[in-house]
Amino acid sequence: MPFYRQIYRKDEETFVSILIKNGRVLNPSENLDKVMDVLIEDGVIKKKGLDMEACADKVIDARGCYIMPGLIDLHVHFRDPGLTYKEDIETGSRAAAKGGFTTVCCMPNTKPVVDNADTVRYIIEKSRGIGLTNVLPVGAVTKFMQGKEITDVDELKIAGICAISEDGKSVMDSGVYRQAMKNAAKAGIAVMAHCEDINLVEGGVINLGEKSEQLGVKGISNAVEDVIALRDILLARETGATLHLCHCSTKDSVEMVRQAKSEGVKVTAEVCPHHFSMCTDDITGNDGNFKMNPPLRAREDMEALIRGLSEDIMDVISTDHAPHSAEEKAKDLEHAPFGIVGLETSVALTITNLVKKGYITPLQMAAKMSFNPARVLGIDKGTLDEGAVADVTIINPDKEYVIDVEEFVSKGKNTPFNGYKVFGEVEYTIMNGDIVYQK
Repeated sequence: MPFYRQIYRKDEETFVSILIKNGRVLNPSENLDKVMDVLIEDGVIKKKGLDMEACADKVIDARGCYIMPGLIDLHVHFRDPGLTYKEDIETGSRAAAKGGFTTVCCMPNTKPVVDNADTVRYIIEKSRGIGLTNVLPVGAVTKFMQGKEITDVDELKIAGICAISEDGKSVMDSGVYRQAMKNAAKAGIAVMAHCEDINLVEGGVINLGEKSEQLGVKGISNAVEDVIALRDILLARETGATLHLCHCSTKDSVEMVRQAKSEGVKVTAEVCPHHFSMCTDDITGNDGNFKMNPPLRAREDMEALIRGLSEDIMDVISTDHAPHSAEEKAKDLEHAPFGIVGLETSVALTITNLVKKGYITPLQMAAKMSFNPARVLGIDKGTLDEGAVADVTIINPDKEYVIDVEEFVSKGKNTPFNGYKVFGEVEYTIMNGDIVYQK
């Protein structure tokens, strides 16, 4: 039975020192990919080396496994406060730990919205009490997420936000958004952009194309994303803001990011596992589990996203973990809410569909799932450097199994990957030198 510190064990074991032996150490900050040992003492990476001998409280044989910096997910929805029947900070933290994540960024579209210091502090304090993952709140761009009045970014930063976002929709008033970007640049925090022109959605539920016509539902065109992605890049160039494009799904988004980077714009971009693992061809019917925003796109878009990841144009792999109740997702495409869970499948989908197929290396995986996300946030995480905080994820890349939603610890079971054969399983998640999850 899996072990979760502070939740399933009253007599929890704590170790002052942990020696991880014989694993493939993947540390992007040093461009290090080598089989070696890692010694953790007093919550930090004490030493890395070959054939280390140490009197550690706990010895882990990681032979055949990846040893990565603790994974960081820039994009999750824990639905807490206000929508806890879908997920809460405790169940979301369990899912994160099981998925190998030592840090997650929670989006602000809760009830109430994360537009005030009290809600920020609530999320931080509750997550610390659970102690399974570092939960960093993302603040809203505008009050009540209504797109009109800008939040006090300085107040939110003092309270503990890691970035601002209007996730779930875009700020459609470009003047308001430009000022918010200026404020974010001055405060030194990133703007995470959900690129969607709501005026172009027109009730669409899946990608516009043959599949939407076949199923008799309204489609969402690529322009819905592309128009706002271009606007946001231009505003970032003008304001000097650090812009992070969330869940990119189109071929043109990749090219816009490529061009923007060549011009020196401070832009990064993420791709979700579902967008590089499936396309519209994989939608099997009028099933609400295939409904997500942005939608699964055409095969050429999926292939462009994979190339972008391979060429390091796309910097980050994030989940957009968006749990819903079984009753909600049992509805058809038109009536089900948008969203897919991803914390417990991200590692496996990345290894299966990117690493095993040779599109990215294991070191690139570590960069996109830990080192780069930390750099986007400007936090001192994402490395296995000696002296760094001991956030570590140990993964068996060759473990083969079938995804079974009944084994999820998240409240959300909404995924089209149920029954999907994969490789890659998290064996240990270590946060601040404590084992918070063990397979």
